[in-house]
Amino acid sequence: MLESSAKDFVTALSSKEPIPGGGGASAYVGSIGMALGVMVGNLTVGKKKYADVEDDVKALMEKGERIIERFQALVAEDAEAFYPLSQAYGLPKNTEEEIKIKEETLQKALVKATLVPLEIARCCAEGIDLQEEMAQKGTRIAISDVGVGVIFLKAALEGAKLNVFINTKIMKDQDLKLKIESELNALCTTYTAKTDRIYAEVQNSITGD
Repeated sequence: MLESSAKDFVTALSSKEPIPGGGGASAYVGSIGMALGVMVGNLTVGKKKYADVEDDVKALMEKGERIIERFQALVAEDAEAFYPLSQAYGLPKNTEEEIKIKEETLQKALVKATLVPLEIARCCAEGIDLQEEMAQKGTRIAISDVGVGVIFLKAALEGAKLNVFINTKIMKDQDLKLKIESELNALCTTYTAKTDRIYAEVQNSITGD
């Protein structure tokens, strides 16, 4: 899906087709947010002023590239996971047997469709941690891009959260539902606060407020 242009992706996203959807869009936004952090690293490496942190920045960039690759893979994984779920919603339910088959198919498809956006949320958390360090060690001339990147990652995290909850809402496996929602709520509580702090620090370094 990401082999197409950004324009094609947005066109597909705005259509009535079930994929791509909010989960894939969240992963896409996450990859852009992480790419901004890597860009700051590229602008930092090779500058005499930052020679003492160059090795650290290079390590951050390598990790950031891996996170970008994971986000990009998750765009496709979300589409692959959601399509069977969308098909399950459309199954007939005219007889007791059809109702049973539909429910079983739906519950099975829900699991993967829920685990993918949970993984997107985990990647967002990794990216936000990386941006926190990049904000401290990256070049000051591009510090605003760390702020933009971290806000994109927060948006991706919140998007992933909604895509998890819309599925767990109808999940009958209560143990799995609780496990997923507990992890996600913990991630969102920790990383929403961290993002807001990083963004405020970046803004303060620019405006002096």
